[in-house]
Amino acid sequence: MTTEPIVAGVPCSPGRARGPARTLRSPDEFHRFQRGDVLVCRTTDPAWTPLFRLAAAVVTETGGVLSHAAIVAREFGIPAVAGARDATVKLADGVVVTVDGTAGEVLP
Repeated sequence: MTTEPIVAGVPCSPGRARGPARTLRSPDEFHRFQRGDVLVCRTTDPAWTPLFRLAAAVVTETGGVLSHAAIVAREFGIPAVAGARDATVKLADGVVVTVDGTAGEVLP
């Protein structure tokens, strides 16, 4: 039995990690992020970098293998999927998901 991904995108940093999805829309919401959360957002820039040391994995709606999120995730050794269309809508805040950064999928 194969589980269908909730969202899929570009595989940007290999590995698998499981944790609660934490959808953030701006730096004003950084205080909601906890160690082990899966960072789910539209995109990242250098202001978001401190969250990567806490994140189990990263999922962004935009970008690819050379995006900020992808490069920083590889530096921190955490799985990342970029270009995951509608991730901030489809991944409910707090729901536990598995991010497969090798396949570019987010699974229930």
